[in-house]
Amino acid sequence: MTTVEKQLFAAPRHYRYFLTILAIVCLLIAWSVTEVSFELDQNGMKIASNIVGGLLHPDLEFLFSLTTNGVLYLLWETLAIALLGTLVGAVLAVPLAFLAASNIVPKPAAWLTRLLLIFIRTIPALVYGLMFIRVTGPGPFAGVLTIGITSIGMLAKLYVDAIEELDVKVLESMTSIGCTTFEKIRFGIIPQLLSIFLSVMIYRFDMNMREASILGLVGAGGIGAPLIFAMQGYKWEQVGSILIGLVILILIIELLSNKIRMKLVNG
Repeated sequence: MTTVEKQLFAAPRHYRYFLTILAIVCLLIAWSVTEVSFELDQNGMKIASNIVGGLLHPDLEFLFSLTTNGVLYLLWETLAIALLGTLVGAVLAVPLAFLAASNIVPKPAAWLTRLLLIFIRTIPALVYGLMFIRVTGPGPFAGVLTIGITSIGMLAKLYVDAIEELDVKVLESMTSIGCTTFEKIRFGIIPQLLSIFLSVMIYRFDMNMREASILGLVGAGGIGAPLIFAMQGYKWEQVGSILIGLVILILIIELLSNKIRMKLVNG
């Protein structure tokens, strides 16, 4: 028996602790099963088959139409909403991230800023969308503002993690040779954070593409509203066209974003 095996068998066994945790998990699962209804609507299978039929026989004219009511234009609008919203969120998240970093500002100020970020992350995107629609009216601008605000919470949180892992030795050495604050930011902080910030922003953009397509359901622009209208009107060929275009666009963006993020992370 090796030394590692001896230490493994010599380690105390917390059977009572693990059995208690297992019992709690089993009780939670049992309670969840009793609270969730697994019954299918009588028309559910028919609707599912109609959606599959629409995917197999899409409306090609609607899919490749270049008008403002076509799938290509709606996807382009959704892409623009996600891109602009991500940029807005990424820019606004930077100062909040520095204010939330305990190694940059006093801990009370960092704690208050983190509390603000938690509050921002708590509200769902659809709720933000409904609020901005009341302010700006239905349209893509409400979608951009919604994506921007919802992006701040996640981006700032990941930015804070990167800021708190800064190599302070570089800054100390720059201080010792008489560098100014601007020079320390330009040559000491930005090179360490830029690639991480860009990688996080691209990852968030990938997520925002999915959120932007959903925000159309509440009138915040994009392809969500035409999708729900087509489903309500039982236009399954149009539903199939929209879903095909959306899936292809998201797959392309995900592949490109993964390649760019890998290059940024690996330098």
